[in-house]
Parts: sequence; C-alpha cells; structure tokens
Amino acid sequence: MTTFNVPTRAEVNETNQGLFDHLEKAVGFVPNLFATYANSDYALKNYLEFSNAKTSLKAKEKEVVNLAVSQVNNCEYCLAAHTAIGKMNGFSEDQILELRAGEASFDPKLDALAKLAKNVTENRGNTDADILENFFNSGWTKGNLIDTIALVGDKTISNYIHNTTKVPVDFPEAIPLETVQL
Repeated sequence: MTTFNVPTRAEVNETNQGLFDHLEKAVGFVPNLFATYANSDYALKNYLEFSNAKTSLKAKEKEVVNLAVSQVNNCEYCLAAHTAIGKMNGFSEDQILELRAGEASFDPKLDALAKLAKNVTENRGNTDADILENFFNSGWTKGNLIDTIALVGDKTISNYIHNTTKVPVDFPEAIPLETVQL
C-alpha cells in the first residue's frame, strides 16, 4: 500500500510555501490535511479560495454542515478538526455529537440544516422531498440551499483526501459516535 507523507514547507512549490506561511500565522500551524493538499501545485490554493469564499451561512452554521458531512463520510481527520472548531463556535460536546448524527434538538433551524446536510451526503444529492420541505419551512432560503450543497462538496473533498491518504490526525481525536448514547 502507498504511504502518504505530509509534505514539509521545503518540499512544496513557492505558492504553497506562501500558503503554509499564511496558515502558520492564521492557525498557528499547518494542518496535515492542508499540507497534503500541497502535494498538488494548485489544489491547496484552489481549496482555500473555495472554502473561504463568501456564503450565506454563518460560521456556526457551516460547522453544522461540516460535522454532519464528515460523519457520513467517516472522516476521522475532519471529525477531529471540526469538533475542535465547533467548540470554538460555541457548541457543547453533546451538541457536536448530535450534529454529527445529523440532528440538533437544541435548535429547530439548525436541526433542519443538519438533517439536510446528512441527507444530501448520504443520497449523493438526491435529497428527500420531506427533508427539503422541512429545510424551507424552518426559514432557510434557496440561496442557503445552494450554499449548503456547495459546502457539502467542499467538505466531501477533504473527507475523500483524508480517507484516501490516511495522513496523521493533528487535532484531538473525536469520540466515535457509535460509542455514545444520544
């Protein structure tokens, strides 16, 4: 089996070196998954631009989607990273576990978002009509729907990269959902 090493700054092109420097300043380190994107001369820049693009979803709402999608795609790296980011956005550990399961009993609007993100991911875009209707009835717009689906795609890319490369997780491990009583 091919082993994927996490490239260092010296091993990537000049553009990616600049991105590493920026990440080091902004985050305090270069996450292994982002460094793995830098195996490509273009993917890290493209991903960061897409991931940081304007959206109708607030940071906390984006974490709802990131957690639900990463759980469906069984990405231990993204679950660990977004558990940490979810906590920084004010979610409790119990709320994060619920969001990973595609639910949010603590907030009806976030519940509709979590259910949609989970359903879109599980069904590869063939969203259940009832889930979609609930999403709109909860106050979300068609613009929110498109931004949510774009975010599902964004997160799925990272999930697939980690699930393929298995680079080391450099965030605190997320609790396996199947070991938790919700």
